[in-house]
Amino acid sequence: MVQGTTSDAGKSALVTGLCRLLARRNLSVAPFKPQNMALNSAVTADNGEIGRAQAVQAQAANIPCHTDMNPVLLKPNTDTGAQIIIQGKAVTNLEAQGYHNYKQVALPAVLESYQRLARRYQSIVVEGAGSPAEINLRENDIANMGFAEAVDCPVILIADINRGGVFAHLVGTLELLSESERARVKGFVINQFRGDISLLQSGLDWLEQRTGIPVLGVLPYLHRLHLEAEDSLNLEAVTANNDGIKIVVPSLPRLSNHTDFDPLRLHPQVDLQIIHKDQPIPPADLIILPGSKCVSADLAALRAQGWEQAIQRHLRYGGKLLGICGGFQMLGQTIDDPEGIEGKPGKTPGLGLLEMQTTLQPEKQLHNITGQLLLERTAISGYEIHAGHTEGAALERPLVELGARVDGAISADNQIIGTYLHGLFESKESCNSLLRWAGLTEPQSPDYHLQREEGIDRITDAIAEHLDLAALARLLELDSL
Repeated sequence: MVQGTTSDAGKSALVTGLCRLLARRNLSVAPFKPQNMALNSAVTADNGEIGRAQAVQAQAANIPCHTDMNPVLLKPNTDTGAQIIIQGKAVTNLEAQGYHNYKQVALPAVLESYQRLARRYQSIVVEGAGSPAEINLRENDIANMGFAEAVDCPVILIADINRGGVFAHLVGTLELLSESERARVKGFVINQFRGDISLLQSGLDWLEQRTGIPVLGVLPYLHRLHLEAEDSLNLEAVTANNDGIKIVVPSLPRLSNHTDFDPLRLHPQVDLQIIHKDQPIPPADLIILPGSKCVSADLAALRAQGWEQAIQRHLRYGGKLLGICGGFQMLGQTIDDPEGIEGKPGKTPGLGLLEMQTTLQPEKQLHNITGQLLLERTAISGYEIHAGHTEGAALERPLVELGARVDGAISADNQIIGTYLHGLFESKESCNSLLRWAGLTEPQSPDYHLQREEGIDRITDAIAEHLDLAALARLLELDSL
């Protein structure tokens, strides 16, 4: 199990690389994260929902992703509450205190999923959540040491030296663990080191002497490494091409599946800007309204920022507008939540740009799909994760054809499009088609799937070069790596 001294210490990346390393050795391996809190999610082969990071880790392991790889997913819908997804299906909404007590109910599902994976695969690489040293969250813990103790697995502790204070992070974390938990930590990994490694050696020697725990390796800082983020927006990879097409994405409070924009971040012909609270929307060729976990609340936030007027001005000047999932729902006339699925029950006026109405329903639509993008009849693939049913005259001009059904809408003037489909920009053909629609004359989209594979291979190569593979093999009870 890989645990971190902090969030974003490098847990997801290390698990991803270890999965690929084992797969390269022709070993069957699966990722596992007992509990994940994230608004980036993926649809599994068994039609459930898990954290996006575990889907990437499954890709690294060369296996289909499955709901057992992330049996508990928390999707925040307020600052203190979240939707609770157990083994791929939404079961309830709880406030933080309610979930703290609910963890005892969730633990059997976590262990059941883990045991199923353990029967199918030679190795399981487990990812913790946040830090094991959060004193206030230790009771009934299922995400870190609580899980490790329950299944009796060894732990690697990773810390990010780029944040500063790496030795304090590691030693301080150990100090806050129980005696049995400290004994479970079998090695340290230091992540994102820059500079002359010889200058770090005295600190590594001190750390090993102070704790009696070996440093398994120091991973270098990998510039512009692309791995799909578990939750936080990764702004480092945003392009700044002043000669390319200008695309703006307003960052909403409950923005979900922002990995939709990763192909645009990496696109050499795209100038992508993520606009945050209190920032004006600048002139652009295309504005994209992203997915949202709480559509009505995010629409209210959009209006409070004055962004609705900016969108109207953008359209008057001939700019294009795309709505994805929750952003698609915002384009319509109303969003009705009669059962209070995303907040207080009630009906919210939409932006009124497409003649359609959306009603939120308890049962989520979870599908991996392939079809045709009807702008130019190009192939498209992606996934749907939404709780809304949309109907109205706008849907008579669909954007996507999915076998026997259609999805989305194209406005009569071809200026506005929308769809429930995530992953629109991931294939070269559909990305080129959408960018041509938005005004880019000769788009030459990179192979995003190749870029994703290159990111996985980069972190794997770094692990193979810089970590003690013999020690890792012993922890995994293997003869060698």
